[in-house]
Amino acid sequence: MIAPATREIWGAAPWRIDFQPPKQPIPQTVDFAVIGGGFTGLAAAAWLRLLEPGKSVAVLEAGSIGSGASGRTGGMVLAETAAGDLPGLGDVLGGLVDILRRLGVECELELPGAWEIGRSGGGMKDSPIEWNDSGTLRIENEVPGGTLDPGKLVSGLAQAAHCLGAVIIEETLAASVDGPEPAEIKLAPAGGRAVKMRAGKILFATSALSLPLSGLGGTAHPKLTLAAATPPLREEQLEAIGLAARKPFYTVGLPYLWGRARRDNSIMWGAGLVSEPASGDLRDVDIGSEEPARMFATLEKRVRGLHPALASAEFTHRWGGPISFREGWRPVFARHPECNAGIVLGAYAGHGVALSVYLGAWAAEVLLGRRDLPSWGAISA
Repeated sequence: MIAPATREIWGAAPWRIDFQPPKQPIPQTVDFAVIGGGFTGLAAAAWLRLLEPGKSVAVLEAGSIGSGASGRTGGMVLAETAAGDLPGLGDVLGGLVDILRRLGVECELELPGAWEIGRSGGGMKDSPIEWNDSGTLRIENEVPGGTLDPGKLVSGLAQAAHCLGAVIIEETLAASVDGPEPAEIKLAPAGGRAVKMRAGKILFATSALSLPLSGLGGTAHPKLTLAAATPPLREEQLEAIGLAARKPFYTVGLPYLWGRARRDNSIMWGAGLVSEPASGDLRDVDIGSEEPARMFATLEKRVRGLHPALASAEFTHRWGGPISFREGWRPVFARHPECNAGIVLGAYAGHGVALSVYLGAWAAEVLLGRRDLPSWGAISA
């Protein structure tokens, strides 16, 4: 369970989740249970109720909505998976826009494109970015993408799911799932006695924070990714460092670096992956401990050395967020290996902001029998 103390040791992201689902009794039986209250789970729950308002839906969140990866991401929106444009994936960005429109979610989504930056010496003529970072970093390519506010996306999806009739249960850990359809979910509410819920179908959407429950132990690998944000900069500073267009960026080679300018002119920068601790649980990682602290110091030193306009940059926020990978970088989108009633969706490898909402709606349609699972999402793939 993600307790408040755990969230504190992961630091504070510069986003605000301003919707709190009303407390409701835990239903004994539902048509659909969604385990995980992030982008994926909330989008799936809202989409299920939109398409089938007569079916009951419950979202089960161990902490509070968005307390995992979704509320701690950088909000960079990309059009493909980390493995590229997979067969049959479709138009992720167009799908995202349509889903948000139909659910009435406003999250400051902007799609001006994203920059791939590198040290190859080629790239864009008259690149506005020219930074010193293990060589000269310049823009090499522009790809479809943009940014959004993760806090507003979590809030909007949760509010949409609630208004459409889904029950959102926070501070309730799904400890185990047993049996065929309907499956039995053992729940451990914070400060309460264990209870059981029966569900006809289940979506496992917790990714890096409960790999064994999702049947992904040994398949996906959890990390804690790190980011830091500056105070708002002056317009002339943004112009000098090449970010006046407010397009997000990421390097195409190592050492890795990503970032974006926000609407208030603050800039976030991300680099570094903290390995899971000996316990195997990312919730035991304190970003103030030796390894993360060293990574933050390295990141901040890199940022200050990129350009003279950043030489005295300060940082107002430092935080970590869970992320999971698997070999080949493809997302997992498949039947649960041990639960016939379940579908597993996750392991976005850092490309989950748009993809999670898009695939969350797709998963809802699979659960309703309206769509098939993609071949590339198989757990053994």
